[in-house]
Amino acid sequence: MLLRLVLLGVAPALDTVRGNILVLKMIMSIVFTSAEKAVPMKNVGSVTSLRLSAGMLALALATGCGGSEGQNGDDNGPLYAITTQLLIADPVDSYVIVTNQAEQTASLSLDNAVRVTGRALGVGIPKSGAVYVVSDDSATVTRYTLTSTGGLEPTGTVSFDSLGVTSLGEYQANFQFISETKAYFFDGATAQVVIWNPEEMKVTGHIALDALMIPDTVMAFSGAAIRLDGQVLMPVGWRPVSGVGITPKAGVVSIDTATDEPTIATDDRCGYTHDAAVGPDGKVYVATEAYGAAVRRVVGEEAPAPCLLRFDPETRTFDPAFYRTLDGLVGGGTAGTLVPGPEGTAYVRVLDETIAPVVEGTHPRTIASGTGWQWWELEFDTLTATHKASFPATSGSVFLFESQNQTLYTEFGEGATSTTLRVLEDNGKPTVTTQGLSFSFLQLR
Repeated sequence: MLLRLVLLGVAPALDTVRGNILVLKMIMSIVFTSAEKAVPMKNVGSVTSLRLSAGMLALALATGCGGSEGQNGDDNGPLYAITTQLLIADPVDSYVIVTNQAEQTASLSLDNAVRVTGRALGVGIPKSGAVYVVSDDSATVTRYTLTSTGGLEPTGTVSFDSLGVTSLGEYQANFQFISETKAYFFDGATAQVVIWNPEEMKVTGHIALDALMIPDTVMAFSGAAIRLDGQVLMPVGWRPVSGVGITPKAGVVSIDTATDEPTIATDDRCGYTHDAAVGPDGKVYVATEAYGAAVRRVVGEEAPAPCLLRFDPETRTFDPAFYRTLDGLVGGGTAGTLVPGPEGTAYVRVLDETIAPVVEGTHPRTIASGTGWQWWELEFDTLTATHKASFPATSGSVFLFESQNQTLYTEFGEGATSTTLRVLEDNGKPTVTTQGLSFSFLQLR
């Protein structure tokens, strides 16, 4: 969207997140024999350990549509909508919290938050005073408008079900707002882009992407969309329908926002390239995300090596002469994910097995969403990476959000119980914490 957030970095894809929930459910069924269910939107969420207390399972939740006193105040300063998903609840619910504390060290309450069934996202145009709430529970978008008292009130709905869409539980970046009257929704399940009008709340068209469908695979759009030169550039990844593996294919869908014309580029040199960042040369660098790296760690050379490719937004093609393995950039080890950094740089994540040991039977999703990933800063000019010891090791799943003064990234807590936002420019200084997992963030004013 217009968020520089471009939601990069990133977690395992929606199918990965769903898998993470299944893994967590199985673990919790062992740890808590009385729980039949426990615990991705389209992606993220399993953990290395589940030291959950009975108190966390008995979250006291109050719901409503007003702003929470102490979280949003009554001044005219910045306000944010943070949507969080309580994956350990049964059934899963989400809450849209209005707060002014995104840049402060604080713990947010769910009192007076807007309750949404399923795994929800809050998307929209920054500082527009509206948030569009969606869920994996239906194909309906509900617009909420900020009130004079700092609360949210519903002001319209639109459904995408006429185009065969059944769920909207994807990444925030799968919703791209081109203008006040035109937006895209990238739907991996139906391989299409829905075109809709956020002002009039109606569907206006769609873009078919049937060429992305590969037999016996699951295709997912990433959380790493790039807006550049009148285009939306959306990386694509595939994995086999069954088993643990990665399909050796990278893809980028380019949509001309003036004409809605799509271009599809693919490359067979590596896979699960769900992360992207723009280099100082104007090219887009596309990389394998943490889940793809974790699969390689578990199954070995049967999976494609995590890699870095270069995509030309002018020709809309991959550079056939450019290919780097991610482990080669960091001197070896399990490396995955590309998080945009300060100008001319990005961050690669490297698994530290002294923090998160990998033993026989460890699932790749558990590795990818675990807390043992170190930060390495990559210089695009020299293609050299340096360990950033000042950053704390965090989960492999990372999203970037833009607040009024800072770029924030997500750190997911153990057991899918919490999300802490940290400042990218300040060596990971922690700010606000919410219950559950937060995959979306929007500045309302």
